[in-house]
Amino acid sequence: MMPLPAQQIAVKTNLLYDAALSPNLGVEVGVAPRWSVEVSGNYNNWGIDGHLWKHWFVQPEARYWFCESFGGHFLALHAIAGEYNWGNLPLGKWPGSDFSMLRDRRYQGWGAGLGIGYGHTWMLSRHWNIEAEIALGWIHTRYDSYPCASCGSRLESGARHNYFGPTKAAVNIVYAF
Repeated sequence: MMPLPAQQIAVKTNLLYDAALSPNLGVEVGVAPRWSVEVSGNYNNWGIDGHLWKHWFVQPEARYWFCESFGGHFLALHAIAGEYNWGNLPLGKWPGSDFSMLRDRRYQGWGAGLGIGYGHTWMLSRHWNIEAEIALGWIHTRYDSYPCASCGSRLESGARHNYFGPTKAAVNIVYAF
């Protein structure tokens, strides 16, 4: 078995998700000179001071690199899927949805969607990179809603929502093998 050439496999973490208290990890593999595939996921299973931000999401992605894999500019196509339990969060209106309802209600459900993005990777050394990416897309979600973060009486069951807007924002620290 031949060893893989340098920078054909990378592991990464999204510092923006880390700052939002959502531990995450991604693995990217070069599959052709200008193509790579990535799978990333994040998980959060706690609430803080009555604020619920529980979720898990998986996001597979295919990338086309303008020069060569793992360096410079790229275009990306991703899918996203996961489950959430969010409530008592001080959020406002955002392109694609009005998240201000999260202040007084809890939403529990699942979502899945697609997005397209653009990014750039800066090589810091032989193994370390910094990467930035932004993506827009669509997420379809089904959920139940409750009157507050800790209440149990259901207000809605099986409600649906289609979200159009940002589906990924990343500032990754990357270790390439």
